[in-house]
Amino acid sequence: MLHLHIGNKNYSSWSMRPWVLLKHFGLPFQEVMHRFDSFDATSRFKQAVTQLSPVGKVPLLVHGDLVVWDTLAIAEYLAEYAAEHFPEHALWPRDQAARARARSLCAEMHSGFGALRNACPMNIEASLPEVGARLLAEQPAVAADLARITGMWQAALAVSGGPFLFGSFGIADAYYAPVVARLRTYALPVPAEVAAYMQRVWSSPGVAAWVTDALAEQEFLDFEEPYRKGR
Repeated sequence: MLHLHIGNKNYSSWSMRPWVLLKHFGLPFQEVMHRFDSFDATSRFKQAVTQLSPVGKVPLLVHGDLVVWDTLAIAEYLAEYAAEHFPEHALWPRDQAARARARSLCAEMHSGFGALRNACPMNIEASLPEVGARLLAEQPAVAADLARITGMWQAALAVSGGPFLFGSFGIADAYYAPVVARLRTYALPVPAEVAAYMQRVWSSPGVAAWVTDALAEQEFLDFEEPYRKGR
């Protein structure tokens, strides 16, 4: 059995990616929640997670004696796991060129867009359109990240024909699901075809299930909230 260790669903964008993949494709797994209390070395969260991996971060995928950390490594492991045990599911595109493009998009998300990610932390429960408007006006790097992301999505959809980035839902869509959450929370403007894609992602089974759980948490963590003092 696969065990996926995650953090709070309202805030943990990295945890969202593999959870959504597992849920969307119906791969059997056990969720293990480690609620954030702080990220100090003495926190309950850090003490629990570092028992599994010295990186001390979530998500972590545990399969028997194997511990896989880092979302991209987890996604690759799940793709191989599905190919072996559930061959009807292709988490990466089956076409080699499309698969290379999908991996490129994920790698860019993994290492890039720091301005958008830092200025607009994931907060599914919140609605902060005034913050989003101010950030776009005051931080050119955020606007540049937004333009790059929407441009990439438009290009991928133009080639695949949709409904998702590479036709059917896959790792690339799961990887950008937290970005969709950010764009919604901060009401960042996007072209109509991008807004339609975002809605399809938001309504997809794995993402919708994650969002439902995130809204049910009803927790306010001040260290995850740069723009609010309460719900």
